[in-house]
Amino acid sequence: MDDLDHDLDHDLDHRILSALHARGADPRVASAARGLSLTGEHGALWLTTGLLGAAVDGARRSAWLRGTALVAGAHLASMAVKRLVRRARPAHVEPRVRTVGRHSFPSSHAASAAAAAVAFGALGAHPVPPLAAAMCLSRLVLGVHHPSDVAAGAALGVLTARAGARWMRESTDG
Repeated sequence: MDDLDHDLDHDLDHRILSALHARGADPRVASAARGLSLTGEHGALWLTTGLLGAAVDGARRSAWLRGTALVAGAHLASMAVKRLVRRARPAHVEPRVRTVGRHSFPSSHAASAAAAAVAFGALGAHPVPPLAAAMCLSRLVLGVHHPSDVAAGAALGVLTARAGARWMRESTDG
């Protein structure tokens, strides 16, 4: 990638983040985004969803538990990549929430949310994918990630869940 491509990518990241962050000026939007951020910390919302699914859906308990493991794996993978890449959080917008870490790439919230959307969506948990999308957008509204961080985190989550899809199905087949 040459310098011009890099500058264009950076500019696009900057403009998208600024536009979505501006949506958080509405206190209702900011409050909803903060709620998603809090429940998504360390994948808590998605891990809880998976454990509840396992508790109430005895016939597919193993699939729910395996899906939960995939969500945890996506989260852990994103944390490992963060430690390697060490990209700083956006500096051109004021964050609307405190973050646990100072590194931004990839978004762990997006990784666990996307993994949950794929894994639990395959089990018929239809509210999970739109909630996962809202979780991803909340990171931008709150100003704590660049759009490319969220896209990379979501891609990592999808890849993790897709890589484990057969493993999840095996738990219901046998």
